[in-house]
Amino acid sequence: MFYVDLHTHTTFSDGVLIPAELVRRAKVLGYSGIAITDHADSSNYMLIIENLLRFKDHINSSSKFKVIVGVELTHVLPSQIEKLTFLSRKAGADIVLVHGETIVEPVDEDTNRAAIDACVDILAHPGLITEELVKKAKDNDVYLEVTTRKGHSLTNAHVIKLALKYGANLVINNDFHTPGDFFSVDMLSKTLLGAGLQKELVERIFKNNKKIFNRCLEG
Repeated sequence: MFYVDLHTHTTFSDGVLIPAELVRRAKVLGYSGIAITDHADSSNYMLIIENLLRFKDHINSSSKFKVIVGVELTHVLPSQIEKLTFLSRKAGADIVLVHGETIVEPVDEDTNRAAIDACVDILAHPGLITEELVKKAKDNDVYLEVTTRKGHSLTNAHVIKLALKYGANLVINNDFHTPGDFFSVDMLSKTLLGAGLQKELVERIFKNNKKIFNRCLEG
């Protein structure tokens, strides 16, 4: 099965592995590729993107395993999300995530709205997102994340329920920071089935991950 994770972190933010080891661990678990999306704000987005683009070129030129590069804009002022999304893409980011309004961190309450208005690729762990914003995410082609990460995953059922109600697109990611954070593909399937999804919907979410990855890889 072709499966990719679209939300991982390295030592360029609060992950504990350098990119090479992150890639190796994902490959051994059967992943076909990953997006490296370290936490970013105005102070470090250029550092992250410039360095990871060099790593991407090295890996992608010599391996079947593929990497795309991006950022997860994190605790950024909502008024700055659109600008930083534009600047990150201008700097070469393949993919832009925003650290959504998880219930386990004090994220600004306007973050989800600002991310969707900015048409980012993925709104990560959006917490108790409103029906209005789920509908807007569908219209703006912003994918909503289902996550395996402890704490952030507490609202998966809410996100899934509203996404299915309004036709918004879902992806599933590990939000990798440390060894042990990667779930096997089988466990990812069980996570989605355990949230009440039918098998065909699980397969659709996996296809969404693949669709975004290939779109970003091809530029």
